[in-house]
Amino acid sequence: MSAFMQRFAALRDAGDCVGVIDAIPYARLMGVEFSESGEDGLLFSLPFHERNIGNTMLPALHGGLIGGFLENAALIHLMWNRDSLEAPKIVDFSLDYLRSGRAQTLYASCEITKQGKRVAHVLIEAWQEDRAQPVAVARAHFLLATG
Repeated sequence: MSAFMQRFAALRDAGDCVGVIDAIPYARLMGVEFSESGEDGLLFSLPFHERNIGNTMLPALHGGLIGGFLENAALIHLMWNRDSLEAPKIVDFSLDYLRSGRAQTLYASCEITKQGKRVAHVLIEAWQEDRAQPVAVARAHFLLATG
């Protein structure tokens, strides 16, 4: 087991969501937060910061930021819900932007729709004020470590 996965497993077992984010530099840089939300699993959030604005005329969140947030949410969700010796590797990521992300907190939830011995498929949904009006939806395919 890699040192990173040993650290991740210890943080997960302790329920240390902040420690998990601190262990993933890109998620930490974006300001990602998450918590266990009972029956819904993990709830991810990206609190609003001025630096996250891509279109200052609207203003709207940067599309790359939204994509990175959803990709990190899928990776963390998969590692949180699966024991593994190595971190999964992303093979494919497909993102549909449905509306502009306003200058406010963005939320996301994930669902593992397929998990085999070698691959996993995760659906990710992002919203702001109303979960019924998603900002973006994504699909991620991961190669899982074997052995």
